[in-house]
Amino acid sequence: MADDAIRCDACPVLCYIKPGRTGSCDRYANADGQLVRVDPHVVLDRAVSRGESVVPFLQKTSEWDGSLVSGEGTFVTAIGAGTTYPDYKPAPFIISSQVEGVDMVTVVTEGIFSYCGVKLKIDTDRHLGAECSTVRAQGEAVGHVTTNEYGSQMLSLGGVRHLTGGSRHEGTATCDTLLNLCNGKAVELEIENGAKVVVQANQAPIVDGVREERMRVGCGSATIGMFAKQWFGKVDEVVVVDDHITGVLSEHQAGKLLGVPETGIRMKGRRSTPGRYFRVAEPGTSWGGTNIDDPLSILAPFDPEVARPGLRLLMVSTTGEHSAYFELDEKLRPVEKELPDALRESVARIRENCEPALCTVLFMAGAGGSLRAGVTENPVKLTHSVGDALTRVTCGGAPVYVWPGGGITIMVDVSRMPENAFGYVPTPALVAPIEFTLKLADYATLGGYMDHVRPLSSINRDDEGRKRVTAHGDNPWPLASGKNEK
Repeated sequence: MADDAIRCDACPVLCYIKPGRTGSCDRYANADGQLVRVDPHVVLDRAVSRGESVVPFLQKTSEWDGSLVSGEGTFVTAIGAGTTYPDYKPAPFIISSQVEGVDMVTVVTEGIFSYCGVKLKIDTDRHLGAECSTVRAQGEAVGHVTTNEYGSQMLSLGGVRHLTGGSRHEGTATCDTLLNLCNGKAVELEIENGAKVVVQANQAPIVDGVREERMRVGCGSATIGMFAKQWFGKVDEVVVVDDHITGVLSEHQAGKLLGVPETGIRMKGRRSTPGRYFRVAEPGTSWGGTNIDDPLSILAPFDPEVARPGLRLLMVSTTGEHSAYFELDEKLRPVEKELPDALRESVARIRENCEPALCTVLFMAGAGGSLRAGVTENPVKLTHSVGDALTRVTCGGAPVYVWPGGGITIMVDVSRMPENAFGYVPTPALVAPIEFTLKLADYATLGGYMDHVRPLSSINRDDEGRKRVTAHGDNPWPLASGKNEK
């Protein structure tokens, strides 16, 4: 072209890039008339033990010796490898190696995913929002609240409808949210008629400006069962406040078997089974994930035929964050007293048994036609090979869960991938690495691009566009024997 711009064909946008500039994705650039990948191509070295420690997951530039990469301790990832667009091209790297005496091949490509999203697990007992409520980022709808799990709130973000089915700004905001979450950055989300929450992979969530410390030990009923013996003889009644199942010691089977006598306590809410109550209050961000600040508000007057003055009552939340101790006066009204040391220890034990609250980001995507066509000219054979566990799927060398059924639908914990493993294209869509590893003979049977297979030794370590990192110590080695995780 007259201005020396070159056209990039790495995605459907087909940018014209001027010399010294990058495309709209910031992933490709015009370097002296050549189309180059801006981010380095990542090669993994197998983690090794040094004494009792594991080599950290960091770039190791000081040990770079310039020799050819070879051996079973090297894995070529798809991070920075490039794409197969416009779909008919073979994958950028089809690498052969010998592992445990078996000829293997790893097909490496970056996938352009419009059909993708994030499953977000937020460890908190606080209510974030009702199921199906819209989740917004930058003012745009990017997902929704899904089912509440044990001690965690679950969000489903992204998906093709938000990426491509709404306004341009909705698609851009969704893509930006997914990209930041998958690359380990903090994102602020606002839930319709609910909370504002800041989330980041492997970090504690911040709910309405308050950093969460721990997830609950269990529901109120489970907490009664776990700690009933520690309360026996030290207090007459215990109520564990929970948005889902509030527990009452004297009525609970654990209390009955220990011989805890009736106390005449009366609870608001709906009685489920003895010692277990639903809907004692509305969901919220206070005691036990409810909206109450005063625990006595969930109690009705004590039964005067059973209760007695001086009766000791402990009320505690499922995380031990909230607790209060009361004794009944002459009119059988609870009067708050200082928490006795004997009970303080049990509240501390509840807190001790609560795991640290974290956010877990799981990238989920369907590997479609362009990915599979870059592996074989008959894409359905790859699908069948993955389904039969003959082909192992990884993302940046990290293990994935392959969903049963048709297609290749994968899910991966982004915290187990190398840093900045994800990119984007402004269509909008996410770009994620994906690798397929199988026996060389099986690859030939698939109808793979055998004339594009190149040996592992052809990868130069001293290439400035390549980065060597040590594999995550908790990940199974991608080239090790064994079936793909399913």
